[in-house]
Amino acid sequence: MPHATMTSMTTAVAPVRRIIALALPALIVLAAEPLYVLVDTAVVGNLGRVELAGLALGGGVLSLVALLGNFLAYGTTGRASRLYGAGQRSDAVVEGVQASWLALVLGLAFIVIIQVTAEPVTSLLAGGDADAGHEAEKVTANACLWLRIAALGAPGILLTLAGNGWMRGVQDTRRPLRYVLGANLLSALLAPVLVYPVGMGLAGSAVANVIAQWVCAALFLRALVAERVGWRPQPALLLGQLSMGRDLILRTLSIHICFLSAAAVAARISAAALGGHQIVLQLWMFSSLVLDAVAVAAQSLVGADLGAGRTDIAQLTARRVAITGGVCGALLAVVVAAGSAVIPELFTSDPMVVEQAMVAWPWFVGMLPVAGVVFALDGVLIGAGDVRYMRNITLLSTLGGFLPMVWLAYALQLGLGGIWGGLALFILIRLGAMLARLVSGQWAVPGATRSPR
Repeated sequence: MPHATMTSMTTAVAPVRRIIALALPALIVLAAEPLYVLVDTAVVGNLGRVELAGLALGGGVLSLVALLGNFLAYGTTGRASRLYGAGQRSDAVVEGVQASWLALVLGLAFIVIIQVTAEPVTSLLAGGDADAGHEAEKVTANACLWLRIAALGAPGILLTLAGNGWMRGVQDTRRPLRYVLGANLLSALLAPVLVYPVGMGLAGSAVANVIAQWVCAALFLRALVAERVGWRPQPALLLGQLSMGRDLILRTLSIHICFLSAAAVAARISAAALGGHQIVLQLWMFSSLVLDAVAVAAQSLVGADLGAGRTDIAQLTARRVAITGGVCGALLAVVVAAGSAVIPELFTSDPMVVEQAMVAWPWFVGMLPVAGVVFALDGVLIGAGDVRYMRNITLLSTLGGFLPMVWLAYALQLGLGGIWGGLALFILIRLGAMLARLVSGQWAVPGATRSPR
């Protein structure tokens, strides 16, 4: 098995170098979408505030597709990497085929749902009732228009996630980099042309999105066809992917409950507190994206090691991944701490908002090294297929840690520091549980597939 032998030698001799080699392309892929969103926002922003508000609402709803469909990337990587490590590359690619069937079905279902619900959903979000005024009605109309067109790209979004999943599983991160960057560049070039010279306005932004998403999906599908594997749907594999998807979706939703609750409590303190919280939260999200690149590398490497039966190498890789994540988090913390006097003022000129952001700043800085380890170990457990444990500890951290803490902070009037203290508690509980799992070794189950425990 030349693939398995080569991977074993590479992982054993230079795991940190291999982590970086997989993480850097993954980081660029992860960063491509938010950077494109900034370009799209700038293009539409010149149309006017009503169009920009419509894009914000429609884009927020469409982002749920990627949020809920992320299991197609992460879950597929974990399953495919085990098979790849066991020398069963064709079977690893078949996981990508099954994930693509799921992506297509779920994407088509999302199109139907959006066409039916776009108007009431965007009206609710815009506050478009009888007393809300003419501007709210215009925002609703623009959001509905954009969303109904952009939703036609939903299958493309999910097919791209599935394609990223199986390619990461076979440790190919270069082609996804080219596909995603190329599609986003195409969209960035098309959007201003369709919006302005062609005269499509806001609809042009949505059309550019759809074209880019289907182009990207077509590139991943072409790569899948070139593998020459069977395309028949396999119910057992589909059910396995859905089971993993269920646990990953519950984990993701519990994390977003924390962020929504934090915003709700900040809003009850003051507008300045909410503004300061939003600035720090967006910086936290960006930092999470950077650190998540290490987790992507961990998924691929750990899954391959376990698939090949190399549990000792998998445990070594897991430890080094955790250290790498911690070092990356610490480096980010140094940058963020050094920029504390400058960074908040890039987002606002309101001194009260800046003051509130500085209340959360020490928590933000302190959480980064810890988060680097936690996110890296997330990748380890996803690669190992230990997602049920991940789901359980995330729910425990949310229900038993963050939510009681954040509402207690509100009751005791602890301000924004109390909210971010609750977020820190959420991360620390996960860290403790992750380290305990790492040391126990119960996650390191060898074989091409993970036996239930």
